[in-house]
Amino acid sequence: MGPAQKPNVCRQLSRRALGFFSRDAGVVQRTNLGILRALVCQVTESTKFKNVWTTHSKSPIAYERGRIYFDNYRCCVSSVASEPRKLYEMPKCSKSEKIEDALLWECPVGEILPNPSDYKSSLIALTAHNWLFRISATTGKVLEKIYLASYCKFRYLSWDTPQEVIAVKSAQNKGSVLARQAGIQQPVLLYLAVFHVLPFSLIGILEINKKIFGNVTDATLSHGILIVMYSSGLVRLYSFQAITEQFMQQKLDLGCACRWGGTAGTVGEAPFGIPCNIKITDTPPLLFEVSSLENAFQIGGHPWHYIITPNKKKQKGVFHICALKDNSLAKNGIQEMECCSLESDWIYFHPDASGRIIHVGPNQNENLPTVTASGRVVKRTFNLLDDDPEQETFKIVDYEDELDLLSVVAVTQIDAEGKAHLDFHCNEYGTLLKSIPLVESWDVTYSHEVYFDRDLVLHIEQKPSRVFSCYVYQMVCDPGEEETTNRSCEKE
Repeated sequence: MGPAQKPNVCRQLSRRALGFFSRDAGVVQRTNLGILRALVCQVTESTKFKNVWTTHSKSPIAYERGRIYFDNYRCCVSSVASEPRKLYEMPKCSKSEKIEDALLWECPVGEILPNPSDYKSSLIALTAHNWLFRISATTGKVLEKIYLASYCKFRYLSWDTPQEVIAVKSAQNKGSVLARQAGIQQPVLLYLAVFHVLPFSLIGILEINKKIFGNVTDATLSHGILIVMYSSGLVRLYSFQAITEQFMQQKLDLGCACRWGGTAGTVGEAPFGIPCNIKITDTPPLLFEVSSLENAFQIGGHPWHYIITPNKKKQKGVFHICALKDNSLAKNGIQEMECCSLESDWIYFHPDASGRIIHVGPNQNENLPTVTASGRVVKRTFNLLDDDPEQETFKIVDYEDELDLLSVVAVTQIDAEGKAHLDFHCNEYGTLLKSIPLVESWDVTYSHEVYFDRDLVLHIEQKPSRVFSCYVYQMVCDPGEEETTNRSCEKE
């Protein structure tokens, strides 16, 4: 079966105006996004993406759902308007108070929240001096704050459960120079502080101790699973809930008085902070373990599968897709007896609900992506996504979930200069729908991020000497519009 017939935008607009979709807000939203998708993918000159704004900064630039953040999240710019505009700029602060990491929280559906401000988006921010802030995403006002601790340096934020539970990870404990010179190793590698979001409530702070887990090199929390990694390439998975139930020393509540280790204070307030109340005293029950080169490990698909690279340097670029239930290699859907071992530049689970795996191979004839279904790997041909390393190479592949489009950044190297374009592909069939040239040159040795968000394309580039550039493209639909000079500004 080929691609479905293109929707008639005028007909959909007429039906919406007559109230055909008014009984179901979800239908209205899907219809609106279908109209936008049709406009975005028009190949005529009447609809194109235009570079409307360029800016440069000496500090990292971040993007999240229509907002561009500068100066360590202190300045927020909206990219939704016809031209980016500043939403807010927080007061200047010392280096010790700067925001190290941040996550965007958006109001959950169907929950009753204590304050009217809770129904608006917030930025959850971690500062260099170990404060956790909830900041209004539109005004920059601090709505909540929690002091974490003084016994370690917290540095990273991540979602354990998206929009519900966050994990705050500390920097790794290297110990003092004198201790290292004397051969004394610190038993605690790092700490993980875990919170329910809005209102903030503490689940607990967990220490990762080498006396319990062995010579562990890193650990993280994802979807209720504690993932522990080793230098040998071994990856072990444990249930965080089981650990909490077995090893929590004392339940702590934010804002409540507490006595810990001979010291009294209020949980979450300075200088007392939050004690480490989950200390594992014995090896917890193991859920799963696997050995993979460079600890590369992903879980996804339907039913559950995982992707690893065999733990040998000569196997770099080779990926095995295995069933989570019994570790068996998935079978190739074309040749039933051939186990699925793929040689590729990179491979990952597709973020939509199809169970597919995006697979970019090392040669032009490789088909992609593959699909996992009922324990089998079924190949589907996406010839238009093939790349030729001598002429054009893929750099970034992403999925725009609201428009159901696959976006691919391809770069062509011409002498010392690279030119890039962003291609939109039908997510279901892989058909090339539209190609957008990026006007700026593309140096493949630099770090690049490209975001495609509805009618916006944003390219963030990190150049040497920590110079960051941001290029904003927006969809324009007026062919008669006069060309305007691209605005530029410098941010210190």
